[in-house]
Amino acid sequence: MALTQKRVAFFDVDNTLMRGSSLFFLSKGMYQRGFFTKKDISNFVMANLRYRLSGIENVDEIAKIQSAACEFFRGHDAAIIEKMGIEVYDEYVSPALWQGTIEIANNHLDHDEEVWLVTATPKDLADLIARRLGFTGALGTVAEVKDGVYTGKLIGHLLHGPNKAIAIKELAAEQGIDLENSYAYSDSHHDIPLLQAVGNPRVINPDTLLQVHAIREGWPIYDFRRMRFVMKLAAPFLARVVKVGTLLSPRHWHRGK
Repeated sequence: MALTQKRVAFFDVDNTLMRGSSLFFLSKGMYQRGFFTKKDISNFVMANLRYRLSGIENVDEIAKIQSAACEFFRGHDAAIIEKMGIEVYDEYVSPALWQGTIEIANNHLDHDEEVWLVTATPKDLADLIARRLGFTGALGTVAEVKDGVYTGKLIGHLLHGPNKAIAIKELAAEQGIDLENSYAYSDSHHDIPLLQAVGNPRVINPDTLLQVHAIREGWPIYDFRRMRFVMKLAAPFLARVVKVGTLLSPRHWHRGK
């Protein structure tokens, strides 16, 4: 009798699981602890921004991002970076998590479905996030370590775009995952290959190009930013309501003379 293949939910990290960039948070923590300069951060941010604003896969820009990301870690003790990653998670990542996405992921776990992160973020940080959230595991960009020190080289390629689809297909072959009955969640049009690799694509906080694609394909869309934006707009009105309610409460009434 053939074994039943398992279903998995794959989640991108940046702007899907959390607000902002996990690698930026890590680099910010490293900068605050004197690991490198503002110029180092600027080089990576500019390369990453050019890539994210581009609607096409540009080999040269991807190479620049990959090179800048490697420079972040070159020469640093892996054990120290791992310890710092825990501090960065508690200080920056945890407060930035989208609770709506966490609930979706936990719902998959409640139905005995595995939850994996799939991200360009360094795998060490991705593994930490997955462990803290009780997820099954993580696929991320793998930085080479020799004698306990980062060499500044990658093992394989930066895990982004089409490489994410390749990674989950390899994982599916290794672990008996039924991709046709699995799920994938992302915010970025660069992850369309990842979303197309499963039978149940979903989008969360989509960029414009992904939103257009999702609407055309009939993919479910979750936008947790909208509620946050609505609450921001409503805040002044709610504050006035609370103030008026306070003034009208009996303990603020004064007996006339």
